[in-house]
Order: sequence, then C-alpha cells, then structure tokens
Amino acid sequence: MLLRDVVTASAEVGASSARLKKIARIADLLRRAGDEGDAGLVAVVVSWLSGELPQRQIGVGWAALRSLPPAAAEASLTVLDVDARFSEIGTVAGKGSQARRAELVAGLFGQATGAEQTFLRRLLGGELRQGALVGVMADAVAKAADVPVAAVRRAAMLGGDLPAVAAAALTAGEVALQEFRPKVGQPVGPMLAQTATGVADALERIGGTAVFEAKLDGARVQIHRAGDDVRIYTRSLDDVTARLPEVVDATLALSVTDLIADAEAIALRPDGRPHRFQVTASRFGRSVDIAAARTAQPLSVFVFDLLHLDGTDLLDLPTSERIAALDAIVPKAQRVDRLITDDAEQAQNFLDVTLAAGHEGVMAKSLSTPYEAGRRGAGWLKVKPVHTLDLVVLGVEWGSGRRTGKLSNIHLGARDTQTGEFVMLGKTFKGMTDAMLAWQTARFLELADGPTDGYVVKVRPEQVVEIALDGVQTSSRYPGGMALRFARVLRYRDDKNPAEADTIDTVRALYQRAD
Repeated sequence: MLLRDVVTASAEVGASSARLKKIARIADLLRRAGDEGDAGLVAVVVSWLSGELPQRQIGVGWAALRSLPPAAAEASLTVLDVDARFSEIGTVAGKGSQARRAELVAGLFGQATGAEQTFLRRLLGGELRQGALVGVMADAVAKAADVPVAAVRRAAMLGGDLPAVAAAALTAGEVALQEFRPKVGQPVGPMLAQTATGVADALERIGGTAVFEAKLDGARVQIHRAGDDVRIYTRSLDDVTARLPEVVDATLALSVTDLIADAEAIALRPDGRPHRFQVTASRFGRSVDIAAARTAQPLSVFVFDLLHLDGTDLLDLPTSERIAALDAIVPKAQRVDRLITDDAEQAQNFLDVTLAAGHEGVMAKSLSTPYEAGRRGAGWLKVKPVHTLDLVVLGVEWGSGRRTGKLSNIHLGARDTQTGEFVMLGKTFKGMTDAMLAWQTARFLELADGPTDGYVVKVRPEQVVEIALDGVQTSSRYPGGMALRFARVLRYRDDKNPAEADTIDTVRALYQRAD
C-alpha cells in the first residue's frame, strides 16, 4: 500500500464532519490493507490515522521539520517503507546523531509529494487532527473486519493497543479478538475521567455516596509485577521501567506475586508538598541517564486502583471491592488520600485540604463502577480549579484535516510591562468551535503582519482571547521561561484591548503560587 493511499484517506476523513462517512472511509482503507495479508501494515495504518507513531517517539519534532527539501513529483513511498525509516531514525544515537537524523529525515521527505510531506510533518509533530478518534477508529475496524464493535472495543480495552487489535481482526477475524485479555506485562488502556464543575456536581452525577481521592500532580503509571519481574508503563503505554528504580523497589516490597496496579509517581519535597511537575516529568524523558536514575530526585509512588491480583482479574469488580483488595496489600503511606462520603460539605473540605497541600484537585468515583479500561467512564469525575487569563494573539497557524483552509492554532502572549513587548507563552487549538474557526480566520487575515501563505501567519498584537489553563510550568522553549499547561480557548474578548490583557507579571505570579 502506498503512502499516498493513507494521505488521501486522511484528507477525506478530515474534510467530513459526518461520523458515518468517516467510519466508512477508514473501513475501506483498512479493508484494502487487510487484503494484503500483512498484519503489520494494518497496525501502522491504524496508528497513523489515529495520529500516532507505532514507535511512539523517534526524536523528530517541529524544529527538525522547519526546512524541508523540495517535494517529489510522483508518489512512490509505501507505508511499510516509511514505517521502517521511522524506526531507523528512532534508533539513531550517540555522536553525530543529530546530523544523521536530519539526513534521514531529509531523505524521506525528499521522496514525498507535497501532500505526503504535509501529512508526515503533521504526524511527526503530533498535530494530525482529522477526527479519527478512538471511538471512530474502533467502529471502522469492526466494519472493515465484519465483527461486532463491542468485541473490538473489549479487545482494545484489555490489550491497550487498538492497532494490534485491528491487525488481529482484519487478518484472523473475531476469534482472534478473544485472545485479548488482561495479562501481566502487557499494558492495559487506562480508564479516564470526565469533568465535574465541583464536588456537589460530582455527587449529583454519581447519584449518592462517592469515594473522593486526592488528584496528584504527578505522572500516571501502570505497574505490572510477575514474581520478581516488574514493568512500569506510562499512560501512553511506554515502558519506563529502567527510569523508575524506586517504583520497582516499592512494588517488590509488596506481599504479592502478580499484580497490575494503577498509580501516580510524583516528586515530593521534604515537607510532603509536590515539586513542580517538570521535576517529575524529567524522569520520563528519552534522554534520562539510566545509570544516574537512582541518584536523581526520588519519586514517591501512590497506588489508587488494582486491576489484577495473584491470578485474579479485578477489572469487572466494583470500585469498592477493588479498593478493599488494594488496601489489603498496599501500605497506607503508598495510597492516595481518600474520603468516602455523600456529604457535599465534607467533600468540599477534602478538596480544600488537598489543594492547600499543593495538589491538583480530587477524583470522585462511583463505588459501584467497574474499571472501564481505555474509556472515559461516567463513574470517574475529576474536580479541579480552572485558571483563566486574558492573553493576546501573536500569530496563528493554518489548520489541517477538517481545519484545512482555516486559521487554527493560535500563538499566545502576555505584555511585559518593562519593555512593552509581548512575550510568547504557548499555543493552543483547543476549545474552538466551527463558528469560532470561521470568525478567527477572517479576523486574523485582517490582522496579518506579513505573508499569509506560509505555515504561520504573524498578526498584529491586537486581539485579546480568554484562555482557560491548568497552570503555568517552567519552559526553555519560550523567552519568558514559562509555558501554559493545557491551554484552551474560552472566548474572544472584543470588549478588551491589548493594554487591558493580563501581563507577564500576572502569569509569573500564577507560576510562583505553585511553589
């Protein structure tokens, strides 16, 4: 299968707003991939259309993609050839690796057509947005393989890897999906949470008594133990065992033989307050010195759910029973703080105490819900404060997929009161409705301060936008040394001029409050 086939399908899926049309188009492509009889090909196509690389990370970001060779006139690249080249690029290391990686990237892009270059650049940059979400993809796999969608979702939930499930379904049918069950050493897609506006809202939606747990600002990890062998995975299912020796040690200290546990790893100060998130995150990067991991800032681990214990799967048990099993094997010092209540005042007090301790907020969980691996279940609700800032748009990027022809990703800045200049703090494309995209395309073309046919359109700093964010973190990428965390657009503030927007001092104060 040619890369061109995937690129064409991706563009058509992105251009359609109809779910059924997306599913049908993806299913047609997957059926063609399955007809070639190569399970690996199916898995790669599903990964790419989901906006991910099978290799996860290969060390190529936007900086390496700024200058590309001229596009090829004819399409010649195959899917498996490109995938093999990604793997080769990902293995480059050591002296001269940057130059060698750049050489390989240039060689690949030099053989790609213009449309293929755009697709690959978006894919590598993590910005391939075409509406092929997990639910759509699972439905497309089921349609292509002519198997029940419930069987696909269950297999993906337990296998933690939809591409592998798709490969099995397309090449071996429904019977192959029955082989996907919880297995120690094979990461499971983590259960995700919906958002509640407050503890009272959470209690109302859960419908009675709930268990409230401290939501730590750390890194979620999934712990697998089989005898003396421990494996640690991130929420994206990457194996980070070698980087977290203290988590391995804590797991081996438990009086169990086999387990799969959901936990949070976090760097804490001597007083028990969390370090900034970057301190924790620094232990998860690909460049972490494995040999120095034991002498780095130690991480504490807090277990909050149990999926498997000594040969017994617990996923389908209610939360109350999984908690009881967890409490029987994990010391209190390694469990998240917890409160079970149906009283909103008690829950609010628990939230206030948790926030005062420097944590993100709380999780509210139904006592009767099973562990819905890989799904954003209604039985888990997150409650945390939302910060807002009025910032100024400094630039905007042309969109791709269904946002092709629209100005989408906005560059955000705050005014430096000392110099009068605007300091960039990050980008976002989150929270934009179709109507907002249409409006801002027209608006920013009016404000364009230079060419509009490039990837980024620079604009005059005149438009104020209200942004919601989870906080501010340290960053070496932006000149102010800070970056917004999980920024999303709330609304454009035509009632404010740039002089009334928040300054860099306001952003810095928000940053310092996290200390």
